[in-house]
Amino acid sequence: MTALPARIRDLAADPSASFVLIARDGEVELLTGDIADVEMLADIPLDGPDGAREVFAMVPYHQVRERGFAAQDDGTPLRCLLVDEHEKLDAAELMASLPSDSIALTDGGFDISDEDYAAVVERVIAEEIGRGEGANFVIRRDYRASFDADDRTAALTWFRALLEHERGAYWTFAVITPGQIAVGASPEAHVVAREGIVTMNPISGTFRHPAGGATAESLTEFLSSTKETEELFMVVDEELKMMSQVCSDGGRITGPHLKEMSRLTHTEYMLRGRSRLDPRDILRETMFAPTVTGSPMQNACTVIARHEREPRGYYSGVAALFTPNDEGGHDLDAPILIRTVYLDEGRLRVPVGATLVRHSDPAGEVSETHGKAAGVLGAIGAIERDHVAESRDDDAPAPARLADDPAIAELLASRNTRLADFWMQPQDSAAADRFRGTQALVVDAEDRFTTMLAHQLRHLGLDVQIVGWNAVTDAAIDAADLVVSGPGPGDPRDASSARIARMQQVVARRRSAGAPLLAVCLSHQILADELGIDLVPLDSPHQGVQKVVTVFENDASIGFYNTFTARVAPGTTQVGDAEVSADAASGDVYALRGERFASIQGHLESILSRDGIATLERLTAHALS
Repeated sequence: MTALPARIRDLAADPSASFVLIARDGEVELLTGDIADVEMLADIPLDGPDGAREVFAMVPYHQVRERGFAAQDDGTPLRCLLVDEHEKLDAAELMASLPSDSIALTDGGFDISDEDYAAVVERVIAEEIGRGEGANFVIRRDYRASFDADDRTAALTWFRALLEHERGAYWTFAVITPGQIAVGASPEAHVVAREGIVTMNPISGTFRHPAGGATAESLTEFLSSTKETEELFMVVDEELKMMSQVCSDGGRITGPHLKEMSRLTHTEYMLRGRSRLDPRDILRETMFAPTVTGSPMQNACTVIARHEREPRGYYSGVAALFTPNDEGGHDLDAPILIRTVYLDEGRLRVPVGATLVRHSDPAGEVSETHGKAAGVLGAIGAIERDHVAESRDDDAPAPARLADDPAIAELLASRNTRLADFWMQPQDSAAADRFRGTQALVVDAEDRFTTMLAHQLRHLGLDVQIVGWNAVTDAAIDAADLVVSGPGPGDPRDASSARIARMQQVVARRRSAGAPLLAVCLSHQILADELGIDLVPLDSPHQGVQKVVTVFENDASIGFYNTFTARVAPGTTQVGDAEVSADAASGDVYALRGERFASIQGHLESILSRDGIATLERLTAHALS
């Protein structure tokens, strides 16, 4: 442990110096070195002249374009600090050396008025969620203010305030480089890779502590909220898509847990799996957290580009530390860039967002952005703190954790009774012999639920390849033993969409050839349309809704993410050559099957599908029979 308060002062006084302070795992670390801005994640220079080297990187949101997703580019750099020295500091010495004078804010306010933001919420619900473009979307706005202090001094002042007053952060950090300065306390590790184990930490649901602090009673009301519970399930599904892409074993869920901070409490799960990928590839395939973008991820990026007025900069990107390990590669620790203050020549910016779902209340989402901004500003001491955020006395007994309350723990644990046991158990490599040697082609229609679907099919013994709708060839469609035509956003009746048109061709080609076909969600609707079954929008979209429905001979608990439905007259059991499984009252079609084809409206791969893997096996067997 080295005490370097004088050096911190010297670094802060040098406008050309670059350094990073990180508080994690109870320690404070100082990283210094030269800056290198690069274009792509693959360009992050992990190999130095003397072998593997440590690199700290600030990854902006627009880097998501590496995945082919939409994003506005404001020129925010993918900035790398090539670490020359990495030292652990004496926390008490550091605190004593950091500036502590309060810094007042002036001219504070959001860049978008409450009324305008509420209008954006209404538009997203009506025009995006209501038209099947996705399950949830995060739309941000920025709190801005002026301050009368040097940027570097302000950053260190607020870093000290976070160390002194904030609790529950995964990383507390100050990144100080020429032209880019940020300080924050991220609650969330987006992705961590150590010794071949990848961990993701989806967090959703925000409980703003009332005056006087949180109580078991007030937290119980929050944890009982259907909206908050479904938000968390949806982001877990979205991050499992990423885990299934980068991990050979798909990923296992543990939790839920509470993330208790000074002014806010969140709910979270942990996802773990094994991977041999380069950490830069892991980072690319997991850009970015659905908690600050939405789902499905690709369409969420498009919606963000349509409805946010300005580019995001680093907001919802990650800070990433690549550290050489004993195997000759690098470990990765990458928290999400939220609860962060950005400083630029006496101006402060705090980006915050709300997760919009089908039953969001515009006024409630406005209030949530106020609460999140106040949480950051209060933590840095820029606004008055309530007593729950007062300075900690390290000698005092630790405050009681609400998660230790038996009633709270029981309420949290009860959430798992709704989830698929498949994703709660270790994902070993054992596979069924029933389908061994069968070649399956999964056609992706811009919803990476296909990665989870492919993982489950592999678990059943199939050899699986995923190909995008705009890359799949007719020859590949014809050659596969089984084609799984996948889910995706949008209106299945939209003939002007090239994506919808291609998925229609995939379904029609397999049907005309009499070749095995399994159609899921959007493709199920396309199949129904080909059979002459009406397609209609639901009165209330199903986004992360769990239902027990009859799928031919069996009842099944399945998760639904759909805005449109195929609908027949109640009591209909046959249409043309297809057997129909539909709701007895509404006629909403849950499944279809016929000679060498089957389809399902729900997402059997979702964590909400408790009977998903068994139902998938049944439908796959039927299509192949």
